[in-house]
Amino acid sequence: MLLTDPVVLENPYVRLEPLDASHAAGLDAATQGLEYAWYTSVPAAASIEIEHRLADHAAGRMNPFAVVAGGRPVGMTTLCNIDQPNRRTELGYTWLSPTVQRTAVNTAAKLLLLGHAFETCDAIAVELRTHWHNRQSRAAIERLGAKQDGILRNHRFGPDGTLRDTVVYSVLPHEWPTVKRGLEERLARG
Repeated sequence: MLLTDPVVLENPYVRLEPLDASHAAGLDAATQGLEYAWYTSVPAAASIEIEHRLADHAAGRMNPFAVVAGGRPVGMTTLCNIDQPNRRTELGYTWLSPTVQRTAVNTAAKLLLLGHAFETCDAIAVELRTHWHNRQSRAAIERLGAKQDGILRNHRFGPDGTLRDTVVYSVLPHEWPTVKRGLEERLARG
């Protein structure tokens, strides 16, 4: 299976569905409370963001998902910057509604995506990147067991024109069993 192949991933906590236009209204509602999250990309209009992500999927760069919990869309996530010939990808462009932050949803989604990348698609590396100032995201990535590869200083411009330092993490295949066990243990503890 290719990293770009559409697939539904599901466990008792979350369902990751191939992103499509039917998710737009629910995702617009899920952005409530994220208006001031300047260090992460939250779409102003889900329908426009869905179009962008589907165009990247068609170009072979991304596999976008709607994050569904409790029967409703609560966010988006992707396998992105896909390098299929080298079996590398990044897990990113993730945002979640404040109603599910600090719940099992993010851990369960990461377990599904990493498992799919390593166990189904035979990935050799999965990167995770975040804004230097997004301490909540950095802490979550570190709790996953990903190792920090470095910091890309002045990596890119944000929507407001400020420069972003990007922190790069990764998980490699030989690390996956330990990362997987850690994620499963966190879910079992609640």
